[in-house]
Amino acid sequence: MSDDGPLDLPAPTRDGGTGPGVFIAFEGGEGAGKSTQVRLLCDWLTAGGRAARATFEPGGTPAGAAVRAIVLDRAHTGLAARAEALLYAADRAQHAAAVLRPALAAGEVVVSDRYIDSSLAYQGAGRTIPLDDVSAISRWATEGLRPHLTVLLDLPPETGLARARGRAEADRLESESLEFHQRVRATFRTLAGGDPDRYLVLDATRPVDEIAAGVRARVAALLEAGA
Repeated sequence: MSDDGPLDLPAPTRDGGTGPGVFIAFEGGEGAGKSTQVRLLCDWLTAGGRAARATFEPGGTPAGAAVRAIVLDRAHTGLAARAEALLYAADRAQHAAAVLRPALAAGEVVVSDRYIDSSLAYQGAGRTIPLDDVSAISRWATEGLRPHLTVLLDLPPETGLARARGRAEADRLESESLEFHQRVRATFRTLAGGDPDRYLVLDATRPVDEIAAGVRARVAALLEAGA
């Protein structure tokens, strides 16, 4: 990978490409609390008069919902690792075209539960596909779109899996081995360490309100700086 950053992608700008919006992604392992923090952040932004849109991957579009059904269904345990990576890339291409770019062009703050880093961590490290390969297809799928800010909710996989499995039957990824999820966590942390100005890493074992306060402080600074 390039020394310029984990994906070597241009950041979205406010004077071209993606328009005046702000793009924030939440990343982390299973049970880290991403969906909760996405909702809390959007509620806070809306209360402050900002146009905010919550979205997610995989499945944030009608076509993506069909992809989600494949990649998370335990019936598809024989799915080849590269086929899985391409399915996630297809979901992300549609998500970027149909949701992310239009919302950013309209000046919205777009908050996504997962984005490219999840593919690097799960399909790259988890499935042991070279990260450069996963990066390349992600770059192509999104036409170089990356977040202004990525919030990594860091959690030991043992804790996260216990949370996830306690609320519903484990899906296809949640059913993977502890070693798989340890590789996923390590890669998330490496990505964040390689581009610290664009990441906020928070301890996901902390209380929900404390995590939300940390997110709000960083997002407020981002908005004040004009992204």
